[in-house]
Amino acid sequence: MLLGPSGIGLISLYQSAMALTGMISGLGIVPSGVRQVAEAKGLGDQDRIGRTVRILWRTCWLTGFLGVILSAALARPISEWIFGNTERAWLVGLLGLTLLMGSISGGQSAVIQGMRRIGDLARLNIFSAITGTLISVGFYSFMGEQGIVPVLLIMAAVNMIISLWMVKRVSIPYAKITWRETIGETWNLISLGLAFMWSGLLLAGFDLGARGLITQGYGTEGNGIYQAAWAISGVFAGFILEAMGADFYPRLTAVANDNEQINKIVNEQTEIGILLALPGLLTTLVLSEWIIRIFYTTEFGEAASLLQWFVLGIFGKVISWPLGFIQLAKGASLCFAVTETVAVGIHFIMVLVGLKWLGLSGVAIAFAVLYGLYTIGMLVVAFRLTRFHWCKEVFELFSIAVVLIFITFLLVRLAPECILRIIGAGIVAGTSLYCLRQLTIRLGTDHRICKMILRIPLVGERIAK
Repeated sequence: MLLGPSGIGLISLYQSAMALTGMISGLGIVPSGVRQVAEAKGLGDQDRIGRTVRILWRTCWLTGFLGVILSAALARPISEWIFGNTERAWLVGLLGLTLLMGSISGGQSAVIQGMRRIGDLARLNIFSAITGTLISVGFYSFMGEQGIVPVLLIMAAVNMIISLWMVKRVSIPYAKITWRETIGETWNLISLGLAFMWSGLLLAGFDLGARGLITQGYGTEGNGIYQAAWAISGVFAGFILEAMGADFYPRLTAVANDNEQINKIVNEQTEIGILLALPGLLTTLVLSEWIIRIFYTTEFGEAASLLQWFVLGIFGKVISWPLGFIQLAKGASLCFAVTETVAVGIHFIMVLVGLKWLGLSGVAIAFAVLYGLYTIGMLVVAFRLTRFHWCKEVFELFSIAVVLIFITFLLVRLAPECILRIIGAGIVAGTSLYCLRQLTIRLGTDHRICKMILRIPLVGERIAK
């Protein structure tokens, strides 16, 4: 509301530029560090935990400074590509400081996640979100678009301070290690981290490239409309996937040598993912136009159509996401790099074709089609690595979810609004009750979440039956 489509588009361009530079300089250290810390904790080796954490922290400082240098070096070409001129190059270079602060906070978060301090990780995300909101609203109210760069810098500093404070709650064994030893052992982080870096670089490069094409064809306003739809779908996906991944990845890494246990955990995670995501996805479809109006303004009206297609892609992302972690848990870095390269290459081609023939909607349609293909590909890769296949329960849930999403999508696109509201409300309510009941069955009535669900008036009684 304070910045409009142009301002939202400008924020996303700066963030995409920093994401690309950060992926190059970060070397995939943070996600690789999560795996290393989780592995050391799983073995119960206190000395190894201490050494791994200290090496991770030192390496994050080094990669952070590398990010500052790269941002300064790449500022002009990045500005030329995304803005069509070099007038904002100095701002792009200045934002390199966010990479240093982000690398430091990323190292702290990796330790918290690897040690499976899920409560602390949740608190970190909550505090960061609240402070980020307050800072953003304050600066944008008084400075408008001129406050974008200060907000990005201050938010990075605040996130770093919060992460440093939160990591002090974690008991880390002391380990004395020289800088020479640090540099020598950093390769353990970088070896798998390079696969993460390559994947992240592809995604960041794709994002920057796609936004550049959108901006060139539709201006920053068009990019703002795309960002509005993407942000709404991305927040929902992030809520589900980050919540699950906080514990899922370390837990999967701890049983990396037991294929049967890996397959069991992935199937369980897929079930939970579908049950958590389905009611929200259907609600987002039914209320897509209202959601855009509530969180943005009427200027973003076109984003509702894009959001509906993004929802289809998000469902594919939710069910394929646990499969991708099999490669990471097994340390299959080359396989991971190849699959991500193929996926991003196909996605970019589809975006080019979609933009040419279908306009902005073509970008969202490409995302939906990609994750349909990606899910099939991940099932094939997972089968080759661990003989994985969906169990009967997952396949049944998947089939039900696909039918419900397909019907709701057709209603949203074709039915009059009055019919959509009535039938859509019925589908959402019925699906929510079904998913809550299934979650209760899987978690058990003694689980604290289930106890909260069962106390909900009317809903609890129906689920209990």
